[in-house]
Amino acid sequence: MKNNQSPERPNVLLITVDDMNYNTPGVTGCFVPDATPAIDKLASEGIRFVHSHVNIAVCQPSRSVLMTGRYPHRNGALGFDPISWDVPTLQEQLRRAGYYNGIIGKTSHLAPLPKMCWDFFVRTYTRENRWGRDPEIYYRYTKSFLGRAKELGRPFFLMANTHDPHRPFAGSQQELEVFEETLPFRRKFAPEEIQIPGFLPDLPLVRKEVAEYFTSAYRADEMVGKTLQALEEEGLAENTLVMFLSDNGMAFPFAKTNCYLTSTRTPWIVRWPGKVEPGRVDSGNLISGIDFMPTILDALGLPPVEGMDGRSFLPLLLGKEQEPFQSVYTMFNKTSAKKYFEMRCVQSRRFGYIYNKWSDGQTRFQNESMSGLTYRAMKEAAQTDAAIADRVKLFEYRVKEEFYDFENDPDALDNLIAEPEFQHEIQLFRQQLRTCMKETGDPILPIFESEVPCS
Repeated sequence: MKNNQSPERPNVLLITVDDMNYNTPGVTGCFVPDATPAIDKLASEGIRFVHSHVNIAVCQPSRSVLMTGRYPHRNGALGFDPISWDVPTLQEQLRRAGYYNGIIGKTSHLAPLPKMCWDFFVRTYTRENRWGRDPEIYYRYTKSFLGRAKELGRPFFLMANTHDPHRPFAGSQQELEVFEETLPFRRKFAPEEIQIPGFLPDLPLVRKEVAEYFTSAYRADEMVGKTLQALEEEGLAENTLVMFLSDNGMAFPFAKTNCYLTSTRTPWIVRWPGKVEPGRVDSGNLISGIDFMPTILDALGLPPVEGMDGRSFLPLLLGKEQEPFQSVYTMFNKTSAKKYFEMRCVQSRRFGYIYNKWSDGQTRFQNESMSGLTYRAMKEAAQTDAAIADRVKLFEYRVKEEFYDFENDPDALDNLIAEPEFQHEIQLFRQQLRTCMKETGDPILPIFESEVPCS
């Protein structure tokens, strides 16, 4: 049997949670006690990136970016679409290098299937597998996968994807309606225990739904812990590069399927024993989803793939000097219902500029967060509360341009686009967005140039 523990052939474990906000884990600043003990422990064992993003805040295209190193308009997966057949995938490169590829959960969100090259494939969104929301099931499948990789004597790449804390939330009426059952959970958060995100109003129904979200987030954290437990028990932890992140922000208004800080910022943690110094925090660089594939290939000593938009941040993992990552380019195209709401954004560590192509004062935004208690409560409160009414109107219709000081206003409550003292920065960001769109062949560039002054 070959020794898949050879230091020249490291294993890779990618763990994703579904719709977890960047500041839900305790290690990223959440004030809800012990909400994510496993994630917090993982961060203490590796490096955590403070300014880390996905490039598009919705499930399938976010994951397609990870596996191609290309923006959605460059890989074909604008929304819930397959990538283009001529775009190389990470899994194709790993198979050629002899890796045993596996996926557990969220299997339909990477397509077309033949280009994903899975040797081990588990669809968890079934009643039998508790709709991808049972940590013990992930533990058993992970053990099975790792055992098979050891038998084959091959290094492995495993992508383990929980469906938590995606809607429907644990213990909610929506869960009962969707699954026709209430799924087990080990810890229930009460409304008075949780912290309301600053971009939402503190209303009783909002507090109730955010508590349900945290109950789901705790179960997602348990999945992280059980997956890492399986890795440890199989004796593979020391030669495995572990990456953890969320595919996008929480499914509430002003987060998922948008371009705000709370939409694309993700808790990105990397553990690699003997390579990554434990307990490090990188607060100076901005990394994003396009950088995942180049980094993995670099870490495994495999050649880069032509046409990737990202670049490897392996030197940052190893504590070496690297030209700083100063900004990220993020976007949104269309919802799972195939409705187009095209948005583009450039963010630095401090500022964020958003262009909403779809916003015309007449078109009304629609996404999945509007199906829950929070949006319903906001609509009702808007009848008598002018501030909430303004928030609802902004969410539904938006404005053509938005500019925020995310360092001081992370919840995007104060649009500075018309403020005189920020006009110089706004022009710089407009120019930067135009450059990003031009360099990547963004199809909405002509509309942007006709609507926005970039001189």
